[in-house]
This record gives sequence, structure tokens and C-alpha cells, in this order.
Amino acid sequence: MAHLLPNQIILASVLFALISGIATGAESTPVAAKRQAEAGRTSSDSSLISFELDVQPILAAYGCNSGPCHGKQRGQNGFQLSLLGFDSDFDYASLSQDARGRRLFPSAPSQSLLLRKAIGSDPHGGGKRFDTNSEAYNTLYRWINQGATRRVAGEPTLAKVELEQTDFILGTGEDADLKTVATYSDGSTRDVTTLTTYLSNDDATASVNPNGQISAGDLPGETAIMVRYMNHICVANIMIPRATPVDAEKFAKRPKNNYIDELIYSKLATQQIEPSSEALEHVFVRRVHQDLIGRLPSVDEAREYFRSDETNRRERLVDSLLNRREYADHWSGYWADLLRPNPYRVGIKAVLNYDNWIREQFRENVPYDDFVRQLVTAKGSTWQNGAATMFRDRRSPDEITTIVSQLFLGIRLECAKCHHHPFESYSQENFYQFAAYFAKVGRKGTGLSPPISGGEEIVMSVDSGEVKHPISGESLAPEPLYEANHQVDESDPRETFANWLTSTENDYFAKVQVNRLWASLMGRGLVEPVDDLRSTNPATNPQLLDALAKDFQDSGYDQKHILKTITLSHVYSHQSQPTSSNASDRVNYSRHYRHRVRAEVLLDAIADFTETTPNMQAMPPGARANQVWTTRVDSVFLDTFGRPNENQDPPCERTPDSTMTQSLHLMNSRELDSRIKDPGGRAARLAKSEQSIEQVIEELYLAAFTRFPSAEESEFAVNLVKQSESKQSGIEDLMWAMINAPEFSIQD
Repeated sequence: MAHLLPNQIILASVLFALISGIATGAESTPVAAKRQAEAGRTSSDSSLISFELDVQPILAAYGCNSGPCHGKQRGQNGFQLSLLGFDSDFDYASLSQDARGRRLFPSAPSQSLLLRKAIGSDPHGGGKRFDTNSEAYNTLYRWINQGATRRVAGEPTLAKVELEQTDFILGTGEDADLKTVATYSDGSTRDVTTLTTYLSNDDATASVNPNGQISAGDLPGETAIMVRYMNHICVANIMIPRATPVDAEKFAKRPKNNYIDELIYSKLATQQIEPSSEALEHVFVRRVHQDLIGRLPSVDEAREYFRSDETNRRERLVDSLLNRREYADHWSGYWADLLRPNPYRVGIKAVLNYDNWIREQFRENVPYDDFVRQLVTAKGSTWQNGAATMFRDRRSPDEITTIVSQLFLGIRLECAKCHHHPFESYSQENFYQFAAYFAKVGRKGTGLSPPISGGEEIVMSVDSGEVKHPISGESLAPEPLYEANHQVDESDPRETFANWLTSTENDYFAKVQVNRLWASLMGRGLVEPVDDLRSTNPATNPQLLDALAKDFQDSGYDQKHILKTITLSHVYSHQSQPTSSNASDRVNYSRHYRHRVRAEVLLDAIADFTETTPNMQAMPPGARANQVWTTRVDSVFLDTFGRPNENQDPPCERTPDSTMTQSLHLMNSRELDSRIKDPGGRAARLAKSEQSIEQVIEELYLAAFTRFPSAEESEFAVNLVKQSESKQSGIEDLMWAMINAPEFSIQD
């Protein structure tokens, strides 16, 4: 070919490509024909291939449009597809027009880059995806050979995707097959099992392969498998009960104080899991004090409770705790994590007012729907109305959308900001329609000037403002994420949004909050993470989540009512020690799940136990750790035990795990040592008192563990004190050991 002219070289190349194309795959293989016949849509070479219904599913099934490959924001190696195929027009243009159309070669389909890279003939970062005798190759070849058209005349649209079976009860090590069926607008159906993406929420419990075969693990448990086909999502629920049955009589005899017990024990019965027995009374007393007011009971409070023989003493205790002033400081701390921004970004005074506003809502027991309504419609000065600080921190409609949807709906919309949500049905258009509710939020003032933003800012509604789709440029009207019939208030669309958000018909609003409360009290949410409610992340007990949400709505969104209901259930009083039946249970609340108490609760417990006063910067004398209004208040202890980083963007998530650093801090902290040895502290007082050593030991055990010492513990402690250099040094050593005991820092 060295003596040929350039145009002759081109013609020779085309001729060679045509010959190669005829030789490599213009006809269907028997395997491909068989699978096409089973699919029902492409049964012969004469049928026309649809880009949306036939080609895009292949690109999704083989990972071409996934996040790590060509579906990432700027594509891969110059070739970009929409993530998971959410934009068919974009994908078609990218394949057929971009790069001068060199990815498709209709005159010689087998020479198309799309096919040559996929079968490994040309270098491909993604490696070989399929063979020339595969159904995928045959379908793509025929589509290119037919002219690679965008649409087929009269082609239907994908209407829905369903699983033939959604609930599976398997034995350990057992297999089962998923079957995914697509239904189209013309009523036709297609088995798309092999073109569907599957993802198990817990591979150790049950894994799933690309062909939809489920393999149960070796231990009892439950999980969910996400099934996604062309942006349609469904879920398969997998349960692997214990092989050893539990006598039904054992569940029948269990106390059932309210609907929580009924629903939890019903679920445990299906799983063949026997719950742990009820915790001892002192465990309940300590647990409920820390959960409801964030502090330990005093020695006198513990003695008084144990002396009482009233049959309803638990209910009386819960009622009294919910009415104590410490309740507001403790629970406002949870919301401070979710709402409180960095003071160096929005201003110290604005954050202080914000914190004061949050605490005031809990002091007044403001119904949750009113609390949220005031936030999302906040106006006025950030120096006078603390709630307005949220709009000082989040300054654009898209920024407000991500925090509002996550906090108050439990829907993480951040993904839909750039592309179709990979685990939900929300599109990019849905995101910006939702954001349009905040298009008319205006501000007057100095704005932000980090790291010193000291100025006042006024948040208001303005006459104009719009949100445009980032791709089409279309101005979008405000619309909720799911069906609602309302007329938008043009003067301030946030008012309309608040009505929809807090409506009793909006289940997400109540569910996400009761799930948070449940997680705080029970050590784990019915949905984890607590603010990630979606079909592909189902609740471990959906009936209970529904019941709690309905109860919350019926109570007028009274948080205290839900807290009382949970703490007085029999399930709440389970002991944490596992049994042979429930040792592997992590999600069904067959026992109390041990967890480290919050950093502020632990620091206050140390202060109470040592009878010392925390001296914290920017706080009045005697202020407790759970009254700290900003994470900028310096505290090595709080930072060590999981206080959120001051530069972290709210909502902040704390790390619940115990660490080596925490253990070393408890053992070696000079601050804790000085508290124990404080001349005005408990150790010094007890050493000077006329109490016997036995009485001193009893007081210390009541103060630290809310219980009396056992005979063995008392004997050891008495000997320790007697053998020490002095009574005070012995008491100090004992107190140090108690603070370092897991019983002190881990809720049992």
C-alpha cells in the first residue's frame, strides 16, 4: 500500500473493514439467539434495536456508565456518559457525534471503537467486558449495523421494573435466584435479570452475583439487596433465621408495655431469636438518666428510687426527668450538632444567638413541626432571631436544599445535584425544583468575610429570584420531591414548602425524627444512617418505624411523648449481655446495644463524680459541658471523645467508636487527675468525713455506677483504702479505677 494515493488508502481500509465485519459477527450466534428469544424483545436479526431499551441497558450492566468509569463527572479518557444512563440524549450524542463520530462505524460495525475496546481488541482501561459470541456484542453490533439510530419508530418506553419475588427466607449457605422483569408502555414484558445491577447492603449476611444469584452467609441475619435497571429501583429483602426454634410460649410470656414490644417481639419470633432478660433496676435508672437528661443520678436520687416500692416508679421517674431543666440542654446538643455552623464563618454572635434559640425551643417543649417551620421560614436579624443564622450559613438555594432535605426528610439529595440519584428515583430536575422554594431568600448586611464575620445580616423574602436547570438552563418552578397539590405562595415560597414539609401526610418528616430519637435511646437506628431513608436502605422493622411516626404525629409532634413511650417499653429495659440465641443479632433489639456515652455526658459525669466544677472558656462559672454553645470552646477531653470538628460542615456526624486515645486519656489526663485530687472534691470530703470506709465505698459505687457494691467489691475496696498511705490517697486511687472502668463510660 506504500504506492497508493491517500484516497486509495482510505478506500482500501474501508474495504478491509467491511470484509472483517462480515467475518466477525454480522450474524447472531446460537447463544445470542436463545437469550434474545427468552428476552422477548430482540428475537431476530431483522428486529430493530432501540438505543434506550437495548443499548443503554448493556452500557449500564457492564459498568460503562458507572462512577469509576465513563459515568464520572468529566468522563474517562475523553469519553463521557451520563451516570447510570440517566440522560439518553447526552449518551447518544457522546457515542455517535463526539470525537468526530469515530466510536461507531456503521459501514463496518466490528471496527467500531465501542466494540473493539469492549472485547479487548484495542487497549481499554476498563479491560475486556465481553466476548464476540455474547448477547451484548451481538446487540451492539446489530444496532450499529442498522445505522445506530437514536429512536425506533413506535418504540415503547420503560414503565416499571419489578422482582418476581421480593422476600426471601433462606437457610445458612443456601442459594436463591432473583428474577427481574421490565414492563413497557405497550404492555410487553422482558426478563432483564442479566442486565440488572445488584448490590447487597451486607455481603457477609447475603451476597449476590451479577446474574442475580443470592448466596446466604454462614450466620443468621437479614439484609436488603438493591436491584437497579435503567434508573428503576426495587429491593429484595433477605432473612436468614436461626435454625434452632424458640418456644412460642417464651414470647407470649414477655411483658408487653406498648406497641413497641408487640412489634419487636413479633419480629424476633420470625427470626427465632430469644431476647435477653430484663436489666437490673440500677441499670435502668442509670440508663434512663443519661438518655433523657445527660447526667448520672446523684447518690441521694439513687437511694430514694431504690427505697421506693411503688409499682409505677419507672413511669414517675421518666416523667420527672422529662420535666427537669437538664432535659433541654441535653437534647438541644443533638440539634446543635446538626445545625450549628462554624462561628468563624458566620460570626460568633450569630452562632451564640442560634444556640440560644435552639435551647429555648427545648425549654418550651415547642412541638417539632413548629420548631422546623420556624427554621425553614426564618426572617430577620441574625443578632435577634437565631433561626435566621441557617440562611446566613447556607447562602444559595442548592446549599439550603441539601441540609433541609437531609435533616427534615431523611433524604440525601446531594447526588441529584449533578446527576440522577444512583440509589433513588430523584432526578437532577427534582433537585432544582426543590431548591426553587428558596430562590427568593434575600439578605441585607455585610455578608461573610471568614475568618472574621462579625457583622449583622438581615434575612428576608425578596420579589425576584429563580433557579435554573444547570444543563437546559430552564427556569424551574418550586415542586416537592413527591406528590403534593398546593398553590405556591409567590411572596415567600418557603411558607408553602413549610406547609407541605410538616403535613401529617408527609411520612418522611415524622419518620426521620423518630428514627433519630430511637437511635439515641437504643444505640442504633431502625434505619442507619439515621438520615438516609430510602427504599434501598429499608428499616430493620418498617412496621415499628411506621407506628412510631404515626404516634409522633398523633401526639402533635411532642418529642417528650415519644421519649416516654420508648423508655417505658420493655424492649428498652433489656440487659446488654447477649445469650446464645441473640449473640449475632445486631439490628433487631433483642438486647440493649452497648455504646459509649456522648462526650459531654461523660465529662459532666466525671465532674459530678469528683464533685468538681468545669471551668470552660467563654462559659459562665459552673456551666456544664452540655451547655457549651460552640465547638470553638477549647476542650481536649471533648475533642478526644468525639465532639465534631469545628471546621466540619453541618449536619455533623459523631464517631461512636471507642479508641485507644480515649483509653489513654482517661488513664493519663492531668486534668482528670487534678479533679480527683481537688481539695474541694469528693475524695477530700470523704477522707475528712466521719463515715466508715464501708460507707465511703457504698457512696462511691452509687455515685459512679448507680448501684451498691457486691460483697467481693466492697471487701477489695476496703482493703485498698486501708493499705494505702492515707485514707484520701486510697479513695483517690479507687475513684481513678472507677472512672477507667468500662461500666463508667459505656452505657450498659
